[in-house]
Amino acid sequence: MEIYGPHSVHGPQPLGAPHVMRTGQPGSADPAGAIQDELTISEAAQALEQAQQTPAIRQDLVARVRAEIAAGTYETPEKLQMALNRLLDELG
Repeated sequence: MEIYGPHSVHGPQPLGAPHVMRTGQPGSADPAGAIQDELTISEAAQALEQAQQTPAIRQDLVARVRAEIAAGTYETPEKLQMALNRLLDELG
């Protein structure tokens, strides 16, 4: 490696990258060629957002229903009739 002294050190460099295409006059706006930002939200992020907006799970109700199912007392004739009526209302 050869070093030739301080004259080979570069001075201040412009902020614009050398590969940027500069067309037209400075200060003139070209709306057709203007760069626009774009945002795309993935399906997974949309599903996560929707899941976060759902109401909280009522743990006390879940525990009560699980206990009733385990005891065999959850399904009563009244509840089955109500479920059947709701199903027929949806279909009909």
